[in-house]
Amino acid sequence: MSVAVVILAAGSGSRVGAAVNKVLLPLADAPVLVWSVRAALALDDVARVVLVVRPEDRPDVEAAVAPHLGEREVLLVDGGATRHASEWAAVRSLAPDIESGLVDVVAVHDGARPLAGVALWQRVVAAARAGGGAIPVVRTTHLITTDLAPVAGELGAVQTPQAFSAPALLTAYRAADADGFEGTDTAACLSAYTSTRVTAVESTPLNLKITFPEDVRLAERILEGPDRG
Repeated sequence: MSVAVVILAAGSGSRVGAAVNKVLLPLADAPVLVWSVRAALALDDVARVVLVVRPEDRPDVEAAVAPHLGEREVLLVDGGATRHASEWAAVRSLAPDIESGLVDVVAVHDGARPLAGVALWQRVVAAARAGGGAIPVVRTTHLITTDLAPVAGELGAVQTPQAFSAPALLTAYRAADADGFEGTDTAACLSAYTSTRVTAVESTPLNLKITFPEDVRLAERILEGPDRG
């Protein structure tokens, strides 16, 4: 059995204030997106890597990732108007491999999270293979409501990569397409249409998402620090 990886890179990233898609911004020795591609390709049993992109970004994405692939290949798929539509486009492209049994787990990752690291990818995939689904979660504290009241209880923020049983993922997205349902993330779609048990895998705030200009600088500082493990 093998893993298929979907990396979502079809957003514009307008809040970063750059002239290009934020996943193409330079980060240390490679564009932001390439960090996720290299981590995915480092997985022992990866069979497919799918990059979901805006059609207008295809030439730039191809040019960005090509020097880092060696003999490996990635598949570029045009994204949709929403995150769910982009995920569905990727799942459709993987359907033959899922139905044939080649792929047993699909991991879905946000290309704007370059620092997930191979170790987190491995833990999430292993948890999904053992239990059906897995999402990285980082504990959050010091939250307040809109009326400034403190939020009690133990809460967590969900990150990516998220990984799931491939047959369950395909079943869920086909059902969602038939119903016109759109989830906020992959786990939401699985929860709506399957009984897949989703396990929380502990993560850290270092798995940050590039949203604002200062996030790129912060990511660079993190990369300059000690090994994240």
